Amino acid sequence: MATAAEWISGARPRTLPAAAAPVMVGTGAAAQVDSSAWLPALLALGVALALQVGVNFANDYSDGVRGTDLDRVGPMRLTASGAAPPAAVKRAAFAAFGVAAVLGLVLCAVSGHWWLLAVGAVSVAAAWYYTGGKTPYGYRGLGEIAVFVFFGLVAVLGTTYTQADRITWPSVLGAVGVGLIACALLMVNNLRDIPTDVLAGKRTLAVRLGDYRARRAYIAMIWTPVMLGALCVFWAPWSLIVLLLLGPAALLSIPILAGARGKLLIPVLAGTGLYELGYGLLLWFGLSL
Repeated sequence: MATAAEWISGARPRTLPAAAAPVMVGTGAAAQVDSSAWLPALLALGVALALQVGVNFANDYSDGVRGTDLDRVGPMRLTASGAAPPAAVKRAAFAAFGVAAVLGLVLCAVSGHWWLLAVGAVSVAAAWYYTGGKTPYGYRGLGEIAVFVFFGLVAVLGTTYTQADRITWPSVLGAVGVGLIACALLMVNNLRDIPTDVLAGKRTLAVRLGDYRARRAYIAMIWTPVMLGALCVFWAPWSLIVLLLLGPAALLSIPILAGARGKLLIPVLAGTGLYELGYGLLLWFGLSL
């Protein structure tokens, strides 16, 4: 049976900034129109974190039973390593989805927007069928599209809407920016796994693009959000603070352009997660002021 430390590692905590950052940006956009509210923000954060953990366990289970994770570098794979029974990992995934559903229900009650329950249901389905089911869309190169939609557009705009009852231009720009960085997080992860994914028949976007173009796509995904965040200056002058990320963007670009592979990409993966967290914090701060 897996230890507590192995379960934590299997939850892939380095990916959690992808859940927190959009809530920060969405809350900052609500604050920009004097409508931020801490209770909906905290509930949205709980929903996002629970969904991210659920996605991670669901991917661990589905990839593990398919044999995709038999030869991987990176975080702990509970199913493939045999540390935990597949059924236990599947239960953990649905337990996390259940937590997200309960918090989402409370968020709908607090905000009064009950139609968002349908959005939540679609989000859970998208999380499971990324690598689950008979024809997982993550195996067909559509993972980045789902990440952009659900961990970018839906997360940011939903957070703003439940607080401000409207969508603003800064929230749209921030949603696109966060979505692109979330895609970069997935891209560098899949870039690292291209050799094993090819053998396993997993046609991620990185596999479809090939090593060279996947690296260029990653560069675009981390640089474009800084420019989008800076455009918020027309509504909130302090949003220019996101330009502080130009240095980190350059540092993340170096190993990618230098051709780093395998374990050498693990620090880039961790750095991209912190980069997304920094983007969320800085844009939240800039929009709030």
